[in-house]
Amino acid sequence: MIKVFDLDGTLLDSNGVWRTIDEEFVGRRGCVLTQEYNDYVAHAIFPDAARFTKQYYHLDESEEEIMASWLDQAWQAYSAELPLKPGAKAYLEQCRRQGERLALFTSSEPRLCRAALTHHGILDAFDGLYFAQMLQMEKKYTESFVRLSALLGEPVEECILYDDSPVACRSAKAAGWQVVGIRDPFFSHLEAELRANCHRCIDGFPDLL
Repeated sequence: MIKVFDLDGTLLDSNGVWRTIDEEFVGRRGCVLTQEYNDYVAHAIFPDAARFTKQYYHLDESEEEIMASWLDQAWQAYSAELPLKPGAKAYLEQCRRQGERLALFTSSEPRLCRAALTHHGILDAFDGLYFAQMLQMEKKYTESFVRLSALLGEPVEECILYDDSPVACRSAKAAGWQVVGIRDPFFSHLEAELRANCHRCIDGFPDLL
């Protein structure tokens, strides 16, 4: 069995920073942030989010320039400022003491992810880091979790996902994974969907300590 953790909004209290980054990014270009835009980019890998942003807001910048701008805005936050969710580090340490296998599966940009894990001293807690960007398949697709279980060397029923995104939870459950939903204010309007797509929902990791 292996426990697989999401990063943004699950281990790291970072969903809010992306709303700020997006508001500043589109605002500087004379555009307005919409819920339709938020709903798409919240589950998109970096290159796909950049492609969507360019098309949605009809920007002249290249996708590479858009991603570089996001990285510049987010680097300080991920490398030095964003806190872990309460109890997250203690729970990871508890799992390691019990000899459990741990992995991370995120749509976050790999450099930002590693910077945050290093800052909080939990990079070595994981047996492996897996990025939707490298799989070239977003977490909203059930197949991404089927592929990941194969990479992990575990049958789907022996994989447990911890995630705040109702969409990712739905995909993992459809793939046959066990799913623990982590409530986060960013997805509070989708509470019913989260509960419907998880085997268990918790307010945070202190519930598991």
